[in-house]
Amino acid sequence: QVQLVESGGGLVQPGGSLRLSCAASGRHVSLYIMGWYRQAPGKERELVAHITRGGITNYADSVKGRFTISRDNAKNTVYLQMNSLKPEDTAVYYCNFLPIAVPWGQGTQVTVSS
Repeated sequence: QVQLVESGGGLVQPGGSLRLSCAASGRHVSLYIMGWYRQAPGKERELVAHITRGGITNYADSVKGRFTISRDNAKNTVYLQMNSLKPEDTAVYYCNFLPIAVPWGQGTQVTVSS
């Protein structure tokens, strides 16, 4: 059974940083395209970053230059380093395959507020 567990969210002031983790089991993240998604209140879930099998990364325009997606194959974990956070980054963050391959997990809440 494939499972993805997100962690690392929290409350941070504008301009702050957080690192999110997505621990996978049942599949190895290095063999798939992995993505970080987010859903803000009242909005559709959106893809913010993904990393390919070859390690190529891509970002939504809204986070480009501020967020970095990475992968630790030994830990079977995908990360999202988020810097220079803005209030509009407030959302529940999820990881999943690209395309979506498993039910959404609980996600991790990120709140950017002073």
